[in-house]
Amino acid sequence: MVRWTKPAKRDLKKIHDYIAEDSTYYAKKVVQDIISKTEYLKNFPGMGRPVPELSEPNVRELIIYSYRLIYEIKEKQIDILIIIHGKRDFPEVYQKKNR
Repeated sequence: MVRWTKPAKRDLKKIHDYIAEDSTYYAKKVVQDIISKTEYLKNFPGMGRPVPELSEPNVRELIIYSYRLIYEIKEKQIDILIIIHGKRDFPEVYQKKNR
């Protein structure tokens, strides 16, 4: 099972809203592409790479467009933790959201 955390849902909405300022079509497309990519995690949880900044083998990432989708593999589910733009400072964002 893939479970979206509240911070990840907020991130997805912010991405949608930001892109929608220029194009509602592409905002929907990007969000749909992100969601559909996470569906593969049900059968292939290890498809993403380990997050280079962390030494946690169960915390992995998928690169989708210019975004890093960070997820954690747990025993019975996959948690989508956050989605951040690739140019943002990952350690700072990750620590703030995990406090």
